[in-house]
Amino acid sequence: MLKLYRPLLDELWFREKLLSDPATMEYNRAWGGSVPFPSDNWEKWYRLWLGSEDRFYRYLLDDDTGRFVGECAFRFDSDRQIYLADIIVLAEERGKGFGRQGLRLLCSEAKRQGLTFLYDDIAADNTSTSLFLSEGFEEVSRTESNVTLRLDLRSKTDIAD
Repeated sequence: MLKLYRPLLDELWFREKLLSDPATMEYNRAWGGSVPFPSDNWEKWYRLWLGSEDRFYRYLLDDDTGRFVGECAFRFDSDRQIYLADIIVLAEERGKGFGRQGLRLLCSEAKRQGLTFLYDDIAADNTSTSLFLSEGFEEVSRTESNVTLRLDLRSKTDIAD
């Protein structure tokens, strides 16, 4: 069973692990791959992501093992006037259903907070596109490098209101 977990500041070591792991960040190779997240940036990042009304961020916690397996988030993109989703599962934890469970939990939270649409921009060669499509997202645009997907949360009946 997967749960959304609000990390403490000193637990951002896991985010650093996610972002610095080349296998986990393989999906991001078109935009540079792994991303540095040094501890001297944690406090500022934490205030922005966990202290803002237009952002939501949580770890994905495997309740059975007590281990963090990924993260999920959404944020308001003021330029595009949309909410963008983000979900990352640690490479070694993929293939266990955590991505699907995490996406469902994230969509449920977005709906609970009153969002009507949730979008994600995914690299065109990223296989996770099929996961999003199977969960009700629809493709709204595609370029050579990017696919934009959208979920109408108003019509999503299999998530909590």
